[in-house]
Amino acid sequence: MKEFLETLMRQHIGGLVSRSSLVGHQTFFDPSIFNWIPLLEKNWRTIRQELEQVLQYKEALPNFEELVEYDADLTKDTQWKMFAFYAYGIKAEKNCDRCPETTRLIEQIPGLKTAFFSILLPHQRIPPHRGPYNGVLRYHLGLMVPEATDQCGIRVGKDIRHWQEGQSLVFDDSFEHTAWNDTDSVRVVLFLDVVRPVKFPISLLNQAVIQLFSLSPYIQGAAANQKKWDKRLDAVLAAKGTQ
Repeated sequence: MKEFLETLMRQHIGGLVSRSSLVGHQTFFDPSIFNWIPLLEKNWRTIRQELEQVLQYKEALPNFEELVEYDADLTKDTQWKMFAFYAYGIKAEKNCDRCPETTRLIEQIPGLKTAFFSILLPHQRIPPHRGPYNGVLRYHLGLMVPEATDQCGIRVGKDIRHWQEGQSLVFDDSFEHTAWNDTDSVRVVLFLDVVRPVKFPISLLNQAVIQLFSLSPYIQGAAANQKKWDKRLDAVLAAKGTQ
């Protein structure tokens, strides 16, 4: 099933999406193209305040592969944690309740498909990999970035960028990409996937493919895994008397 989805999305439809893209086809994009980004950058400190509450129990948060079995082999030896809000239309209700302002802000973004806090612990690297489909674009808002920014960054294709707190990166994750945090501090970004602006009628095809992916066992499995982690987190918070 995974191989079928990747072939369908990347090889057969990806070219159509690239040629019909309203924002071009490259690794990184100018954030000024997207009119919803200023809302997030203006409120990044509010989002960070809620993140700081989440980080008080970061040891109880799942690693990426413990939620997203689609890429389970990618990060099984990496301390890459996540705090999920949305996954292709599935809402992590309890997490959204814990971060109401962040939720309010991201729910205003047109075409939002995925949203979570991406927490890369010190001295961790995410191996090179490619997203399955270019019909969505990836967004990062720097929330907690180590001072040694040159030791903490992301490569997409041949292009390298470094996160800055309160600033945005937008890229096409269907290019090979990798990220690293070679510092002694935690790096956290608000991680979003949004629908890529595409010309009609390819936009309809793009929406259909995204819907197909949302119904796949991988996304549905992630939702089930999130419910298991909700119970674990509830137990941790109850033990600390902070629930």
